[in-house]
Amino acid sequence: MSATGSMMTLRPWTSLDFALTFAMWTVMMVGMMVPSATPTALIYAAVARKAALQGAVLAPTIIFVSGYVAVWTVFSLLATVIQWGLEWAALLSPMMASTSPSLGATLLVGAGVYQLTPMKAACLRHCRAPAQFISQHWRPGRAGAFHMGIIHGAYCLGCCWILMGLLFLGGVMNLLWIAGITITVLAEKVLPFGNWGGRIAGSAAIAVGVAVLVG
Repeated sequence: MSATGSMMTLRPWTSLDFALTFAMWTVMMVGMMVPSATPTALIYAAVARKAALQGAVLAPTIIFVSGYVAVWTVFSLLATVIQWGLEWAALLSPMMASTSPSLGATLLVGAGVYQLTPMKAACLRHCRAPAQFISQHWRPGRAGAFHMGIIHGAYCLGCCWILMGLLFLGGVMNLLWIAGITITVLAEKVLPFGNWGGRIAGSAAIAVGVAVLVG
C-alpha cells in the first residue's frame, strides 16, 4: 500500500514509494515540531543580535534550526520504516490509520503511560525553559549552533516521539488529527500549566485505551 496515489492498494513498496513517504513524514514533522521550537530559536536569535551589536559574529539562527530539523528528519526515516511494516501487515487504512482496535488501543495506552514517566517530564522541562537551555548548552561557532540544535531536537524527540505514533491512530493523512497533535505538543511546551495538561491527557488516553482493550 503506497502513499503516492489517492486510491491505495496493497502492493510492495517501490523505492519511489519509500522516498515519497519519507519526504511526506519529513515535511509533516517540520510543520508540526518547528513551531514548538520557536521560543528557543527566538532566544538564540536575540543572543546573536546582541553579540552583533558588540562586534561579535555568531552563527545564523538557521544553523541552530537546521540541527533541530536534522533530528526530526532521522525520526521521519524511522516513521517511514514503521509505516512500511504496518502496511505490509495490512494494519493501515488508505488514510494510514490503524484498522486494528488492539493496535489503536495499544498506541493510546503506550502514549498515555509515557506521558506520566520521569523521562517525559525531564525532556519537557528542557523544552519549557528555552533561556535555561541556551545558557546550559551554549556552543560557539556554526558547528556549535548545529550541535545545540541537535541537543534541543533530542530533548524534543524524547518529549514527543510517542505522540507522533498516535498519527497511526487517527490517520497520517487526517489534517484535523495532525492539527490536534500539533496543538497538544505546542500547549505542553508553552502554556503555563501545559505540563499538567499533558499528564491529564495521558491519563485520559490510558483510560480510553484500556476501555477499548477490555471492551
